[in-house]
Amino acid sequence: MSTSLFTFLSMLFFTVLVAVISYRFTRQAKDVGAHGYFMASGGLNGWFIAGSMMLTNLSIDQLVGLNGDSYAHNLSSMAWEATAAVSTIALALFFLPRYLRGGFSTLPEFIEKRYDRTTRRVVSALMVATYTLVLNPASLYLGAITFNQIFDLQGILGWSYPATISLLIVATGVIGAAYAVLGGLRAVAVSDTINGIGLLVVVILIPIIGLWTLGQGDVLSGAQTLLHDNPQKLNAIGGSEDKVPFGAVFTGMIFANLFYWCTNQAIVQKSMAARNLAEGQKGVLLSGCLKLLVPLAMLMPGVIAWHLFRDQPLANSDLAYPALVAALMPWWMKGFFVAVIFGTVMSHFNAIINGTATLLTYDFYKSIRPMASDEALVRFGKRVSVIAALVSLVVAPMLMYTPEGIYAVLRRFTGFFNMPIIAIMLFGFFSARGGATPAKLVLGLHAVCYAVLVLGLKIDTRLGISFIHVMGIMFAIEMALLVLLRKHFDRATPYVSPTPARTVDLTPWRHAGSFSVVLFAALVSIYLTFSPLGVARVGGPSGLYLPLLALTWLLAFAGVALCRRRFRHLTVTHALPDYETNPR
Repeated sequence: MSTSLFTFLSMLFFTVLVAVISYRFTRQAKDVGAHGYFMASGGLNGWFIAGSMMLTNLSIDQLVGLNGDSYAHNLSSMAWEATAAVSTIALALFFLPRYLRGGFSTLPEFIEKRYDRTTRRVVSALMVATYTLVLNPASLYLGAITFNQIFDLQGILGWSYPATISLLIVATGVIGAAYAVLGGLRAVAVSDTINGIGLLVVVILIPIIGLWTLGQGDVLSGAQTLLHDNPQKLNAIGGSEDKVPFGAVFTGMIFANLFYWCTNQAIVQKSMAARNLAEGQKGVLLSGCLKLLVPLAMLMPGVIAWHLFRDQPLANSDLAYPALVAALMPWWMKGFFVAVIFGTVMSHFNAIINGTATLLTYDFYKSIRPMASDEALVRFGKRVSVIAALVSLVVAPMLMYTPEGIYAVLRRFTGFFNMPIIAIMLFGFFSARGGATPAKLVLGLHAVCYAVLVLGLKIDTRLGISFIHVMGIMFAIEMALLVLLRKHFDRATPYVSPTPARTVDLTPWRHAGSFSVVLFAALVSIYLTFSPLGVARVGGPSGLYLPLLALTWLLAFAGVALCRRRFRHLTVTHALPDYETNPR
């Protein structure tokens, strides 16, 4: 049996195994109606929520794009991923209790209750457009170039590069869409979790194999090479010349991540389908913990590739991860690896498709036909899932002509709507009186200004600052507008959270606060380690490194003790944001 045939058959075996397990779980759950199809009957536990959130987020564009950035520059791009841990804390402790208490199926549903139906539809349309025209096409395209790099399908088929990539995009997209269309959210969540376990194994294994190769059979020797030969490549504190300056973490990035993790339908839908608040918080915080593996899993292979291929530089930085896998992965493991990558692409694709269908069904179709039956809602959801998948399949091949790294392209285009949405969401939570007119003004003004200033005039380049800083400035201006216009465009009555049709247990997880403190301390520790005070310093860590690390964890232990005492005195009811005396 040839190596290529063995790889293909083993990949097929693992892919079919995931499908069979997903089918069994979905069939046993017996989800019925629209709530079952779109929200898994509100029955997801913490493990499925964490697995599905991780796979919806950790798509092939991160795996390829982040490693491409670390190959070309340093670890500064990890800020997009590692700092997401802070946003998962915000989702678990602040946003999710309010979403579950309101019984919302989509995030724009809250926007309608707080503002008006037009604002809801505008936000929903922006999300759908980005999912269909940017996120899903990028995932399919990067998956295709990874498969082509590993199998050399272009050489085997004798086709042109565009034709080969297009074939792979269609094959992956069709199978991925089948999960979302036929199985609904539960099938998506189950397959995401299984693929997530496989992805976790792979992303940890690749750096280990890379270090073993770099050290000529000795992992520790390979690590020493990274630490002593150009240790600046390990620097996560980006300078002004890097794609992600460290200062951007505290300007636009913190709000971009809040949008992505706390108000992005494709991500938050899983936690909104939680069995109860405790399971939702467990899943969300566990996904935040998994995000802290990013420096090892999502960027270190790019640094290793730079060391291994430095004498023969790659033509494109986005090829760093596929080239490393093709060069290092043992032939007998390639099938499992390809199955995991295939599953990752499918999981991201079908999760986005399911989120798109949920938005279109609840925010448009149901508002037009409020008396539509559950069967009609599910039927419409399946139809728009197919349409959204087809549009993404058409757009995906066009991304091979982008002039810069695909990850940078994704981040730049999501700036079209992330700042105004998180602005009106935060304003809506903290102010009960501001009307809909300022919200719509902010949405429209941001889109025009961002298109003209960032995409057109490239004001960030002209001013010599990161576009992330520009997003932060625009967020501040938009929040100021919402506050200033509040008295001129007031609601007739203050907003009150609606009573949900479905009762949800809002008892929190008893360790949510403590886990959040530890998660934040781990994030600070990672940044200390991959900084000029830590391993990125020529000659080894600074004398300040260990004392600062010790101080971080002393403060963390104090914070944990404070959280444990505080949780004993909190109460909860189903109607108010307080906590029960016996949190889970």
